[in-house]
Amino acid sequence: MEILKVQNLSKVYGNGDTQIKAIDNVSFSVAKGEFVAIVGASGSGKSTLLHIMGGVDTPSSGQVLVDGTDICALDQTKLAIFRRRQIGLIYQFYNLIPILSVEENITLPLLLDERGLDEARLKEIVATLGLTDRVRHLPNQLSGGQQQRVSIGRALINTPALVLADEPTGNLDSANSKEIITLLKLSNQRYQQTLILVTHDRDIARHADRIITFGDGRIVRDEAVPA
Repeated sequence: MEILKVQNLSKVYGNGDTQIKAIDNVSFSVAKGEFVAIVGASGSGKSTLLHIMGGVDTPSSGQVLVDGTDICALDQTKLAIFRRRQIGLIYQFYNLIPILSVEENITLPLLLDERGLDEARLKEIVATLGLTDRVRHLPNQLSGGQQQRVSIGRALINTPALVLADEPTGNLDSANSKEIITLLKLSNQRYQQTLILVTHDRDIARHADRIITFGDGRIVRDEAVPA
């Protein structure tokens, strides 16, 4: 079952001689439960693509359908609601609220959406992430790896259709990077979360089911990862 469809997507900056095509007529689809890594050099357009798929940037043309909804056609209010409910975003720099505890940061999307908390799901996510003894801690009381785990929990709490991770290990050492990728893969398998990960590191990308290689705003290769 197709959960994401990107169709003839383009993103252009500037005009005339200064025009830059960050995304150049890109099309692909992702099946429900798939783990896809998007790789490419800095400036290749991969992060721009991820931000458009996440509804935090808009394309110059084309469509992004998430579970059948064209997010590019939604007004800002409807997009904000859809993004909060259906898309989980994980960033390189965590983006945690410093005055909120681990539990409060994880459950923030539910609070913003005025939805009730499923205590059992929260407990399971916290335990899976190894944060059971840290739920009352503030972000500044956590290591970088622990803060990234909190951001993963925040992305998963709403059971979104799609989880998007933008260089989630870029700010971590190699040991923490391995832990975070293991946790992302575990959430992909345990919760059947569709996961799209942007990275410049091919060793990390090999944990995915499929690797899409980006270059100059286009897909250069799209290949399955051998089991």
